[in-house]
Amino acid sequence: MMPALRDNFILPISDYDLDSTLGCGQAFGWERDADGWTGAIKGRWVRLTSVCGGIKVQLAQTVRDLSWVTDYLQTNVNIREIIATFPKNDEQLRGAVKTCVGLRLVRQDPWECLASFILSSTKQIVQIRQIVCTLSERHGSSVIVPSGEKARFAFPTASQLAMLSEVDLRACRMGFRAPYLLAAARRTVSGEINLSAIGRMELSLAREELMKLDGVGEKIADCVLLFAYDFPTAFPVDVWVRRVLTQFYFHGRKVNNHRLRCFIEKHFGLNAGYAQQYLFHHVRMTSGKNLSATGLAPIS
Repeated sequence: MMPALRDNFILPISDYDLDSTLGCGQAFGWERDADGWTGAIKGRWVRLTSVCGGIKVQLAQTVRDLSWVTDYLQTNVNIREIIATFPKNDEQLRGAVKTCVGLRLVRQDPWECLASFILSSTKQIVQIRQIVCTLSERHGSSVIVPSGEKARFAFPTASQLAMLSEVDLRACRMGFRAPYLLAAARRTVSGEINLSAIGRMELSLAREELMKLDGVGEKIADCVLLFAYDFPTAFPVDVWVRRVLTQFYFHGRKVNNHRLRCFIEKHFGLNAGYAQQYLFHHVRMTSGKNLSATGLAPIS
């Protein structure tokens, strides 16, 4: 039997915290209001609301296939199995899990994720969201919204941005990041950087491929690999995350990059990326509040 057309449904799931998931600094195109979170997934208007027993999904158009929603939200992921892989004797991480119950990783579009994190450099989460919103409104395609809702725009494709000038992009208040974003868009459109192939590479090679782009260092590359390509061991490290790691695991002592990477790989294991997000959000929401509000963007 063919699935029914729907524009309003509930995804049954427990242990899913929308506020932590969409507000932790992994995705920047969502807007929080009294009713929940509103954004666009694959060019479709979506509103997500936490309800008893799951997540209420409201759409502007009826659909039969819901896989594009569930894939983005990663509702099929067994979070308990992931947490069970965390090191048992790590009190800091266990505390983070208790603080951040329901925190998930979402599966973003590779281009949108890459472009957003190029824009994140040295910016706070609220500033990144403002840039992404302005860029989408000025250069993205409009999406169909329900009657009475304000206009919303999808994040611009690489092709849409490649046709612009650096001046156009700087007008969106992205500053020195404009030439990096423009170059990334043009190299993606030309095929010089093949985003669809990156997910089939080994982690180290995929990281190297992304780092061929100006403005993309190891941290931004790992963000894209974790949040868009589902490389579970990708562990983004910026100034802030390094500070957390050295405080928690090295008693504040300086650690070189090689030793830190070896520790991360050995200690956090198969789901290191999830562990990183739990640790980061835990510290940001507790003792880190007065130190940084930068999400995964660098603080220096």
